Amino acid sequence: MNIPYAQRRKIDPSRGSALGDGTPNDNDRVEIGPTQLAFAEWAAEGVDLPNLDRMRDCRWRRLTQSLVDREIGGLLMFDPLNIRYATDTTNMQLWNSHNPFRACLLCADGHMVMWEYKNSPFLVTFNPRVAELRSGASFFYNVCGDHTQQDARSFANQVEEVMRAHAGSNRKLAVDKIMIHGLRALENIGFQVLEGEVVTERTRAIKGPDEILAMRAAHRACEAAIAEMEVFARSEVPKGGVSEDDIWAELHRGNIRRGGEWIETRLLASGPRTNPWFQECGPRIVQPNEIVAFDTDLIGCYGICIDISRTWWIGDAKPRPDMVAAMHHARDHIAENMAMLKPGVTIKELVFGGHQLATSHWKQKYSCKMHGVGLCDEWPFVPYPDTWVEGAFDVALEPGMVLCVEALVSPEGGDFSIKLEDQVLITDTGYENLTRYPFDTSLMGK
Repeated sequence: MNIPYAQRRKIDPSRGSALGDGTPNDNDRVEIGPTQLAFAEWAAEGVDLPNLDRMRDCRWRRLTQSLVDREIGGLLMFDPLNIRYATDTTNMQLWNSHNPFRACLLCADGHMVMWEYKNSPFLVTFNPRVAELRSGASFFYNVCGDHTQQDARSFANQVEEVMRAHAGSNRKLAVDKIMIHGLRALENIGFQVLEGEVVTERTRAIKGPDEILAMRAAHRACEAAIAEMEVFARSEVPKGGVSEDDIWAELHRGNIRRGGEWIETRLLASGPRTNPWFQECGPRIVQPNEIVAFDTDLIGCYGICIDISRTWWIGDAKPRPDMVAAMHHARDHIAENMAMLKPGVTIKELVFGGHQLATSHWKQKYSCKMHGVGLCDEWPFVPYPDTWVEGAFDVALEPGMVLCVEALVSPEGGDFSIKLEDQVLITDTGYENLTRYPFDTSLMGK
C-alpha cells in the first residue's frame, strides 16, 4: 500500500503537526518520547498529557530562580539526571553516568550552555533554552589518559569565559558532581565551588503542573507494563522453567515498548530469595505456589521515575497464614504512614509518627519509611527513628512534592518477605495516591 509522504513522516498519522504533549509529530525527529502504544493507552484512559514546552520552561525558571535566591552565579551540572531536568535532553544516559562526557552550565541570568559529545551536538537543538552549544567536558581517565589534568584546565577556562559574560564578578559556582582534576581547575582560577546538589535536589523536589501530568502518564504506562508482567508470571510459572529473569524481562519489555527508558535496579525475587530483601533477580526457576516480589525502580516515559512495589502469590494453593498476616501488616504500614502526608508536616514528624513495625520485622526493615521521587529517587529522605540524624532533614512537606511510601515486612530468619510501595503526590490539602495497581488478593486473604 502506498502511504502519502506527509503521513509516512508522522509518528501518529491521525494528528496534525504536534502530538498530544505538544512535541513535533515527526517520525524522523531527534527528540525521544512516548510511543503510539503509550499515547493510545492514555487516550483510552482519558489521561491528560503534559505540555513539554511548558514543563521545560518551568524547570528552567525554577533552577534559575534558585540561583538568584542563593546569590550564586552559576550551576554546573554533570549528573545526567540534573542535565535532563535542566534541558530535557539525553545522550547515552547510563554510559554517561559513569563516563561524564556531558556538562550543563546555567547562569543566574538564565543563560544555559551545554557541553555535548562532539559527534552528536544535534541531540540538544530541539530545546531553544539551550542558548549555547560547546564540546570538551570530558576529562576522565578512560578517554583522556595522562592528559586529564590539562583537559580539565581547558574545560575550566571555558566555564570562566561563560561566567565572566553572564555572572560578572560573582565567583560562586555550584557544582553537582565533578572529577577531581575538574574541581581543582575551577578552584585554581578563583571559583568558590559550592555543593550543587543542594540546589538541584531542592529545586527538583517541587513538581510543576506539567511535571505532575507527565508523572501521571508515566505511572499509567508503568502499571500497564506491570500488568503484562503479572499475566506472564501467572500463566507461565505453572508450566515450569520460568526464571526470575524471565519475569523481570517482561517489565523491561513493556517499559521500552511505551517509550520508557531503563530500570535502575534488579529487585525482583521469588520464594526464599525474597528474604533477606535486596537479592537481585537471577536464574532461579520460580516454583508454583510461591511469592514473587519486586520493586520497579523504573525510569519510564518522559524520563520520570515510577517506583512502586508489589508482592504476588503465584499458584492455586492458598498462601500460609503468616504470609497473609505479613501482607496485612505491610498494608497497614503504608496506609497509616500515608495518612500523615500533608503540606506543613515535617520530616521529623513522619520519622517518629505513624505505624510501628512489629519487633519481628524490625531488624530487616526497609532503609527508609519514605523517599522523594521525580527523575529518580530524590530528596527528601524519611528514615526510621533509629537512623534519624538531627538537622539532616529540617524541612516540611510542600504541595508538588512526590514521596514513595515504603513497607518491607521481612521476618528475621524467615523464608519470605512482603514488599509494598506506593507513589504519592502532596496536594494543597493533603495527598493523592498516584498508584492504582491492586494488591494481591490471595495474600490479602481473599
